[in-house]
Amino acid sequence: MAHKKAGGSTALGRDSQAKRLGVKIFGGQSAHVGSVLIRQRGTKWHPGKNVRKGSDDTLYAVADGTVKFTSKKMRGFDGSLHLRKFVHIVK
Repeated sequence: MAHKKAGGSTALGRDSQAKRLGVKIFGGQSAHVGSVLIRQRGTKWHPGKNVRKGSDDTLYAVADGTVKFTSKKMRGFDGSLHLRKFVHIVK
């Protein structure tokens, strides 16, 4: 007869790896061509001047310069105003 009722069965230990998302180069810091500025899921930040968006929504620099963050009110499809955040590279 077994003396261990349910050895090895546990609901723990299945956490996923951290994805290291967030801002990588902050405002006022210098960035080079191809530098990753922000890793994100979805478009929390939008690309501005000299910034492009990758297929996984990563924002990266296409010119050398200084990083600048701005926000702007934009009108949505339903006519309501939304505050949208942008990232720019200023030469």
